[in-house]
Amino acid sequence: MLATFSHFPPLILKNTFNFHNSISLMHTFFSNSNSHNLSVMLQGHLSHSHLLQIHAQIFRVNAHQDNLVATRLIGHYPSRLALRVFEQLRTPKIFPFNAIIRVLGEEGLCSYAFSVFKDLLHCSVSPNDFTFSFLLKACLRSNDAKYVKQAHTHVAKLGFVSDSFICNGLLVAYAMGFKDMVSARKVFDEMPDMGVVRCWTSLIAGSAQSGHIEEVLRLFFMMVKENLRPENDTMVSVLSACSKLEGAEIGKWVMILSEFINGVDSGSVGRDSVNTVLAYLYGKWGQVEKCKERFDEIVGIGKSSVLPWNVIIGAYVQNGCSLEALSLFHVMIEDLNPRPNHVTMVSILSACAQVGDLDLGKWIHEYVKSEGSKAILESNTFLATALVDMYSKCGSLGMAKDVFEQMVSKDVVSFNAMIMGLAINGEGEEALRLFSKMQELGLRPNSGTFLGVLCACSHSGLLHRGRQIFLDMILRFSVPPELEHYACYVDLLARVGFLEEAFEVVASMPFEPNNFVWGALLQGCRLHSRLKFAQDVSQKLVKVDPENSAGYVMFSNALASDQQWGAVSGLRWFMREKGVRKHPGCSWISVNEVVHEFLVGSLSHPQIDRIYHTLDGLMKEMKVASA
Repeated sequence: MLATFSHFPPLILKNTFNFHNSISLMHTFFSNSNSHNLSVMLQGHLSHSHLLQIHAQIFRVNAHQDNLVATRLIGHYPSRLALRVFEQLRTPKIFPFNAIIRVLGEEGLCSYAFSVFKDLLHCSVSPNDFTFSFLLKACLRSNDAKYVKQAHTHVAKLGFVSDSFICNGLLVAYAMGFKDMVSARKVFDEMPDMGVVRCWTSLIAGSAQSGHIEEVLRLFFMMVKENLRPENDTMVSVLSACSKLEGAEIGKWVMILSEFINGVDSGSVGRDSVNTVLAYLYGKWGQVEKCKERFDEIVGIGKSSVLPWNVIIGAYVQNGCSLEALSLFHVMIEDLNPRPNHVTMVSILSACAQVGDLDLGKWIHEYVKSEGSKAILESNTFLATALVDMYSKCGSLGMAKDVFEQMVSKDVVSFNAMIMGLAINGEGEEALRLFSKMQELGLRPNSGTFLGVLCACSHSGLLHRGRQIFLDMILRFSVPPELEHYACYVDLLARVGFLEEAFEVVASMPFEPNNFVWGALLQGCRLHSRLKFAQDVSQKLVKVDPENSAGYVMFSNALASDQQWGAVSGLRWFMREKGVRKHPGCSWISVNEVVHEFLVGSLSHPQIDRIYHTLDGLMKEMKVASA
């Protein structure tokens, strides 16, 4: 076999074992009886020293010619040493061939893996499905599509095109490895068995990764019409594609999938999957009640998957229904089936941040640490960033800093969350120091970063720093300011009393000012008693957001601060005539792990009678105590 591998680099073949020529013939007598025990010893993980001891024993009993022993030895060594083991085999069978192809492929040595494969064919050894699986994995690591084409040619020539295991390997290589969807679809369409779910999943995943959103949904629709049950991996790709749909596209697929649901019986295996997708689309469309209806239609095995739960909880959070999300999460964890995953936790942490439920946020933190894999928070950037955001918005800045510091790998998103957390808690100087540190680490600030640092400057009154950062966005970092950046910068100028400059910025914006821009200006006018400006700005605020009472209320407050009570009464009369209602104040309190919502003037709380009875009792006690 040594001559066969003359094409490998000298380093690989140097000092190739030739011990079999010096082993005593009497060892051969014992080799067969010891080979089985030695192959068993080679199973599982072995320390390097233990592996060398077993290898020495293998040579002592002349067991290195045993194909099973050699196969397992090859799997323990890097390619350079694995090839030496392989070279000692006088008549290698398919298993050691497969093992060495796998090792070479894992190290990205695709050309060498193909050389071994060709030698396999010359030795009249028949490849099997594992041979092509390892060869195709080697192709994926090669970054060269020609190797996939070569493997495909051999698959066809040797009659493996009907093997679904190998076809799936080709699909993964073409669709997910090299984004060659034409070749992938050709493989898929020529498969004799179209009922292999894994192959559908690979093609759908490849289409999603290539941005072919409509194709993903068409394939999913074809799949459920064939009465095939999509896997969780299938659904992840489909939902990922759905996240990129907009407006009319959402409506189109809601109609198509709804017609399918209405036309099949309740026993259809694809029904739950379609309802999950519909729930997601309705949530993205903002129709939360319809989303919940679709979720409630999922029964039995469908709800044993975490995906539909993540869909409905995510829809609630994205549409501002945080209490509903938290309530459903409690149902989920009480049933213990399915177990929440990191996606669930990220959504729930966002809900905690929205309502200020610090206790539940802390519980999730402890749950993740106790139930998740070791050091999950240090390695899972998404989950750690969600915790940073939650702690910051709930006012627990110290905990947010602790989570952030413990992260092993910090990306731009995690830095943005920490910068914004410092900003909203009034730590502007520290936010700017973190902004500088981020750049020192080689991370390039993005749009979200600048929103955070401008917010930090605004909340801390850092006018000169904020002005320079706003200019640097374009001149130094080539990040064009968006409407929210302008709103934040205008807010900074208005807060410190530079109202004329703020108006100039508004006039120069390449966007139409929205309610946030006019709101920031109006607040500045009220703060610095510029009533003349306030009246003009309030009218513009009402014009862009006529249903919102904020403009009227802020202008009313400005008039009240100047003791213009007649004007205040006139403004309130005008609001009543227009049907504009002031949005009631809202607060939340967590009692026994349940969040209670209270609205000003509302009697909707289920225990409102007991609450008023208790308040009356307290009032009486206070009057007695003060008498």
